[in-house]
Amino acid sequence: MSERQVGRRPIGKAVLIAGPTASGKSALALELAFSAGGVVINADSMQVYRDLRVITARPTRDEEAQVPHRLYGHVDAAVNFSAGAWVSDATKVLDEVRAEGRLPIVIGGTGLYFKALTAGLSVVPPIPAEVREGVRARLERNGVEALHAELARHDPRAAERLNLRDRTRIARALEVIEATGRSLLDWHHEGQPPLLPKGGFRAVFLAPERDELYARIDARFDAMLRAGALEEVEQLAARSLDPLLPAMKAHGVPALIRHLRGELSLEEAATIGRADTRHYAKRQFTWFRHQLPEFEWVKPTEARGWLTAATHGAREPD
Repeated sequence: MSERQVGRRPIGKAVLIAGPTASGKSALALELAFSAGGVVINADSMQVYRDLRVITARPTRDEEAQVPHRLYGHVDAAVNFSAGAWVSDATKVLDEVRAEGRLPIVIGGTGLYFKALTAGLSVVPPIPAEVREGVRARLERNGVEALHAELARHDPRAAERLNLRDRTRIARALEVIEATGRSLLDWHHEGQPPLLPKGGFRAVFLAPERDELYARIDARFDAMLRAGALEEVEQLAARSLDPLLPAMKAHGVPALIRHLRGELSLEEAATIGRADTRHYAKRQFTWFRHQLPEFEWVKPTEARGWLTAATHGAREPD
């Protein structure tokens, strides 16, 4: 199969394909991109990392050769990549795709990325490295409960909203109040406008039956192990990166690192990885239902029909 050639025509509405992990998004996006002359744009916060091709089930090299794929594997695992950084990258890609007369097809499971596309994103100034390092040092030295107590003294509103064991969000909220003097909640009210205005996109959320989805998640995790996920994680672990970095917390990575250290058997690590992924999928259902009501929920078996209807007339007239 070779890449479809398209003429340079104005493109109308972007197509957004979201859904829980292992719901069939990638196959659907590939089919649409090939038939409609589209570009697949990643909206998965873990698939941006070049170190994590196998363990995050990124598109294969063969799939990437069939149609253009953007924002996959373009970030090093040592980078604390954020939603704001993704928005900046996505802005450039969307402009390029539209200039080429192609259909933008944004696909992924990271709800915050899609919310940034359709509703805008809060803008928090960059956090100085010394502030971030100081907060993380206190976290490692004193523990998450002590850090939460510190946050409660400086920003009680933010502390009240956070789970006592949520190391990452507690550290982030404390970094922001310490660096800017303002609560992260206040920054959330001041942000950038959406990249895709209302009426500028068609959005679908693939919603498989839970039992079927969980079975697919388990099978895919096992397939990733057979495809070299453990070796990939071993190479990542050898870099001795900060365990709080997003790439170090990708589903399956922490448990497999524990296996490599001799703390768990491979089956125990795989069991944890599969369970963490199932729990994440459950949270994805909840998040999209409450935060992005503009997404139309369809079963994967009905998705092709939805796409046919959604993309009919998507190109603006000459």
